[in-house]
Parts: sequence; structure tokens; C-alpha cells
Amino acid sequence: MTDAVLFDARDDGIAIITINRPEQRNALNAEVRTGLTAAWQRFENDPALRIAILTGAGEKAFCAGGDLKEMVETGMRVPPRDFIPALYDNVQLSKPTIAAVNGLAFAGGWLISQNCDLCVASTTAKFAITEVKVGRGSPWAAPLITMIPQRIMMEIILTGKPITSQRAYEIGLVNRLAEPEALMDAAITLAKEVLEGAPLSVKAGRETVMLATEMGRSAALQAARAAHEHCYNSEDAQEGPLAFSQKRQPEWKGR
Repeated sequence: MTDAVLFDARDDGIAIITINRPEQRNALNAEVRTGLTAAWQRFENDPALRIAILTGAGEKAFCAGGDLKEMVETGMRVPPRDFIPALYDNVQLSKPTIAAVNGLAFAGGWLISQNCDLCVASTTAKFAITEVKVGRGSPWAAPLITMIPQRIMMEIILTGKPITSQRAYEIGLVNRLAEPEALMDAAITLAKEVLEGAPLSVKAGRETVMLATEMGRSAALQAARAAHEHCYNSEDAQEGPLAFSQKRQPEWKGR
């Protein structure tokens, strides 16, 4: 871990990962990229942590994208595959994630928020894929077609103009909106709602969504059935109906 990325492992199973370069709008320089890679590995490898929230320090920016000054100094052309730690691309996780977008999410900032499973955004946040403004590219945006309509995606990429968090919510990019001062509370509330579910059911459900975005209907159904088999055969699958019949909260064991 580095000072550029903070890691808070809470007692309730939630990890909060914070990009900590507010003076540079939390741009993704080498230190941040290294810190994020370490943070995601720590989250994945800690069995006590079941869900993570990614956010940015300060009020102005979630993440303004790649550090353009660094790109000029290094003469970067095509970024290497592992240049930015991208969830479910070059970073593999088995647990759900939430982006808590507190300000600008531009370029690489859009990327890392897009790759989280869920997104809560401040009412003052803005999103943009700005690469056309600086002569760079956004190949990472390709999966966006499974999240928002084609023509809206086309306009966002071709113009590079920002959209408000309200617009992002309307097109399905954002799950929930919150006032700036209530953003983290809203993200934690959503995380706790996920944590109320049986761990194996949540894991299988998340895998089902990912499978459905990658496959055709028949193949996705077959793969999803296999993904849920462990869940159905677990102790929790018996505990859930029993707790319901006894009118009490289930005691999940994750096995």
C-alpha cells in the first residue's frame, strides 16, 4: 500500500479504498496504480472482507483519469495491458465492488467506476470519456455497450463532453444518487444491503450477471446453473428457509 491509496478494513466486512491525490484530482499516476493493485489484492485475499467501496479523496474529483504530465514525460504510446488496474479485466475479483463517485470521473476515472459492479454518485459528480480531447484512445469502453444504449455511448465517446450524475443515473450507469455529504453513507447502505444476502448466493448471483454479459442466452443459462450448484448444496441454502419459517434473521456461514 502507498499513501496515494488508503485502505480501511471495517469490522462489518466492508473495505473502503480511497485514491488519495486530491490536489491532482486523484489522477492515476504510477504510485496510485501500484497502490490500487495492492489494495485489490488485499481485499480479495482477506476472507473477512466481502465487499469493497472505491472512492476518491476530496470533493472535486473521484478520479480525473491518467496523469497526462506523466504520459508526456514517459512518451507513452499504447498503454501496456496492466497499465491501469481494471477490475475483471487485468484484476480478477470474486467479490462485489461499489464505486462511490464523489466528483469528476473522467477518462481512466470513468474506467475504474465503470468496472465496479455497482455505482453510487454524488449529485455534483460528472462523468466523461475525454480521450478524443487529448488524442488518446478508450478501447476499455467497449464493454459499456452492455450497460447503456448504443447511440448514447456513441455521443459520449465521440464528443468527449461530460454528463451529469443525474444523466448517468437516467441512462443506467449509476445505481443511486446522493447529496455530497451523504455519499459515503449511501454507498455503505448499499454495501450492507448486499451483505444481508447469503454469501454464496451473492457470489453466484454476481457470476450470473457477468456470464450473461459474455454469452448468448442458452450458454449463459447453462453456465449460471453450474455457478449456483455450490450455493444450492450449501448449509446456508437450508438455513435461509428455516430462518424464514421461524421468523428470525438467518445466520449465514458462507458454506
